[in-house]
Amino acid sequence: MLRYQSTLAPSVNIAFTSVAEGNLAFHVPDDRDAVLLRRRDLEDALELGPQRFSYMDQIHTATVLEVNRAPEESVIPTCDALFSADASQPLAVMVADCVPVVFVGTAGERTISAVAHAGRRGLLDGILSATIESMHAAGATRLEAWIGPAICGRCYEVPAEMAADAEAQRPGIASRTTQGTSGLDLPAAAAAELREQGVAVTESGICTLENKNYFSYRRDPATGRLAGLVWDRIITTLHAAPEYTTDLQHPSP
Repeated sequence: MLRYQSTLAPSVNIAFTSVAEGNLAFHVPDDRDAVLLRRRDLEDALELGPQRFSYMDQIHTATVLEVNRAPEESVIPTCDALFSADASQPLAVMVADCVPVVFVGTAGERTISAVAHAGRRGLLDGILSATIESMHAAGATRLEAWIGPAICGRCYEVPAEMAADAEAQRPGIASRTTQGTSGLDLPAAAAAELREQGVAVTESGICTLENKNYFSYRRDPATGRLAGLVWDRIITTLHAAPEYTTDLQHPSP
């Protein structure tokens, strides 16, 4: 597991799980009870106490939702980014080649946290900018972000027409793979977009296809999902029920 600590809010921790922590997704071929047990074991290992991570039903959009109460298993928001306006809610994003991005921001003495799922479509449609805008709207004046393990530009092969279309929308995203074919470099494009908006970025530099310690959909379509996580180790209050509110929804360019 990769572990980081926020420099803006030292009590906030960031992590990216690996194959060692097991599959954390319900929507892949796996036993639901086994997945639930892995999630609980992870929360225990990270010393969350009674808290639980909020997960998403990710569908490659630019939709951002706010989480302001503790999650329950029967209420899973459909979106591709979550934020907590006071960092009181532990948040999770799941991937297996797409780019997991974890955010921390500060608004005076208050901390704001967020996670985003940046696949090709979501990245082109503005999921990262939408997340940043949500955090700014919540008062954040300083932001930092961590880019977790994801497929790199050397490995993410796409049809030439798709690469050209993506490059037209977001210059610099196109790449050449190690086979000399057309590709896209999603982690590099994500880092560039974040830095352009004044976000301090830490990159893991890990390719999920090259490194078998991480799940990769390109390597195995039936694979599990790793998680990008953010939580404040000081906050232990658990609210009674989940509540999600729509924040921003960006149309395709």
